[in-house]
Amino acid sequence: MEEEKIEQSSGHGGKREGAGAPEGNKNSSKNNRMWGETIKRKAIQNPEKMGRIVDKLFDKAEEGDLAAMREIGDRIDGKAVATTELGTIDGQESPINVTLKFIKPEDVDRD
Repeated sequence: MEEEKIEQSSGHGGKREGAGAPEGNKNSSKNNRMWGETIKRKAIQNPEKMGRIVDKLFDKAEEGDLAAMREIGDRIDGKAVATTELGTIDGQESPINVTLKFIKPEDVDRD
């Protein structure tokens, strides 16, 4: 069976040339998440407020607010992972085999 290497793009997302964040962009890096860090700091400094916010979230969920229910579920169980099942029109197992091989960018032959 023949394996196909999946090469990484030029470091940009999207299908258009130059689309996506520029290389080296750190907007969403773990060290540059000011919003999340600020919220964590406030929650630690004000546990009573955090408790009231959580109570309000649960109250909303009890009232039928789907966004509140989803938020609670996501925090407790984690976000659902999307899956895709491949098959044929008649429901039979697909005769196609797909193999993905992840390679390090430095291992890609760039000739």
